[in-house]
Amino acid sequence: MTAETLASPADPDDPAPTGTRTAPAQDAPAHEAPTPATRARDASPRTPGPAPADRTGEADASRARDTGARGAREMNGDRAVGGGGTRARAVGGVREIDEGAGAAGRSAGAHPRAPRPARRIVGLLLGLAAGDAAGWPAARHRAARMPEWTRRLTRELDTFAEHNATTTLPVPIALNQPPEPLRLGPSDDAEWAAFAAEAVLRAGDDTALGDLSRERRTRAAIDLAWNAIACEVAAAADRAPEVESAVLPLRARISVRAGLGNLAAGLRPPATGHDNPHYFDDAACVRACVLAVAHPGDPRLAAELAEFDARYTQDGDGVHGARAMAAALALALVGADPEECVTAALAELPEHTEIGRNARHALRLARDADSAFALVPLLEHQIVDHVYSYGIAAAETVPVALALATASGGRVGEAVPAAACLSRVADSAPALAGALTGALGGGDAIPAAWRDSCRVLSGCALPRLTGTDLVELAELLEAAQPAPPGG
Repeated sequence: MTAETLASPADPDDPAPTGTRTAPAQDAPAHEAPTPATRARDASPRTPGPAPADRTGEADASRARDTGARGAREMNGDRAVGGGGTRARAVGGVREIDEGAGAAGRSAGAHPRAPRPARRIVGLLLGLAAGDAAGWPAARHRAARMPEWTRRLTRELDTFAEHNATTTLPVPIALNQPPEPLRLGPSDDAEWAAFAAEAVLRAGDDTALGDLSRERRTRAAIDLAWNAIACEVAAAADRAPEVESAVLPLRARISVRAGLGNLAAGLRPPATGHDNPHYFDDAACVRACVLAVAHPGDPRLAAELAEFDARYTQDGDGVHGARAMAAALALALVGADPEECVTAALAELPEHTEIGRNARHALRLARDADSAFALVPLLEHQIVDHVYSYGIAAAETVPVALALATASGGRVGEAVPAAACLSRVADSAPALAGALTGALGGGDAIPAAWRDSCRVLSGCALPRLTGTDLVELAELLEAAQPAPPGG
């Protein structure tokens, strides 16, 4: 069975083959338990975002391709973050953007900057990494650094337990191999967050992408980053019978692999995210947390940048969730309180969507809860879906993260453990909750033991990032931030 056959939820009474989308239906009553059918329904019809480059932006797109190709070649020899870069080929343009956001590129009504003695970017990255590590799937992701036979043996032991009705369940094992990859630490979410951080850093390099504005450079850098990996996918596909079976030098979500396959086949956003079996997942939400660093204090611009990136891999609720997380983080980075952050997030979640309904209901539960831990059973029974094969829907994980940030009062030490208790969504909900509460509390809010365990990436998803230090990465992002207006 391939990933594609498991890729999209299907109604058991629907004769359509697995992987097709359900036709639009009428909206369900508020607080209806989410199901695969409602997830497909809520995202349909899904309106594509802006075209990658309109006619007024063709000159900028051409300049980005010309200067971007040079920057991509430089990436092959430079180590801005983690391991050596990959050779990039710009196969598309850059979307035209709105420059009418004021002299400093900030939108009207942007939240004023607050002093940042707590190093909020460090808190964001370490909080995200700690949440990533706290979820039980992290051990399985990190097991990818072990020999394949160790994972095969774990699967065989799991089959043995099933066939023999034993309740002693296997866990990832090292046996006679060094066990370091299996120790507590970040996994795929933290590495794809670092992938997004690379684009922000490259946009800060005035020599890499010519004379484009800062916002256009950021978008061009995102485009180059995706196309660099898509080139690797295309090369791997040439050696495989189909893209889905290609052996890639990375591990990624179904939505990301499908988006990369679409790029390699010549599609451009928003088609790469729209024609995607996992358009609804939260892969872009994790990246959005880091992209908010490009627009601290400005939730609107942060959300727009997050959508630009999300369109490569998502659509529908996947895009809404990315916008929401970016808006919340943009305010958290300048010292806003948790309520202001979740209010900004809600503004990006349409009420008629599944993610919008879930988020509003989850926040009502959070405001009545005594603590984050007390909220867990309510989220488990009223927000989390136990029907579909994977627990990665943005319509569940983003509401869970926002609710736990609220119930915990923005304290990472309460939000992350509570999110990890929700085993179904533990692959990313703890990371999203950790990113938001980590930014709210700053670097000092992360306990020293967690900081030491989670600051270095293992390369289990993106091997070229092996050894990347998240504290150093945060310092680079801090240095690359644009100066505040008048400051």
